Amino acid sequence: MRTVFYWFLPHPYLTLLLAVVWILLQNEFSAGMAVFGVILGIIIPWSTSVWWPDRPKGFRLGKMLSYSLVVVWDIVIANVEVAWIVLTVPNAKLKPAWIVVPLDLLEPEAITMLAGTITLTPGTVSADLSDEGHNLLVHVLHTDDPDAVRDEIKTRYERRLKEIFS
Repeated sequence: MRTVFYWFLPHPYLTLLLAVVWILLQNEFSAGMAVFGVILGIIIPWSTSVWWPDRPKGFRLGKMLSYSLVVVWDIVIANVEVAWIVLTVPNAKLKPAWIVVPLDLLEPEAITMLAGTITLTPGTVSADLSDEGHNLLVHVLHTDDPDAVRDEIKTRYERRLKEIFS
């Protein structure tokens, strides 16, 4: 029965996400648009599942929701910090840094989420992933301690992503 379920819905969370996004993109809610969103949510993952042979084995939705709240909070705080840096720190006194973050994550989806989280947070950008996928190169706008930034990325984001995708 489980095999039939995953044949019909190869990525159930993606199906749910696509249906919700479709419904939210409509100007008004109607039953027809909700049904169409569910149909799209079934067809798109099913038709693209051939290119996703190694889907993540485990995914904790509850932990993903708490991770999303942490990321949104960090984005808000980082916006204020970057605005403060732009307004108060002269260009000559900026201390940008390139930081190599060694990764413990193995799943490509988790690494992609980490890189996306870093890039979404103002003041940081993930620039490159090593060929083996063991290190992530991150640029920071202004920091006095690059090691502290690396440690914060590992404890605040990577640790949570390991829990989500384990």
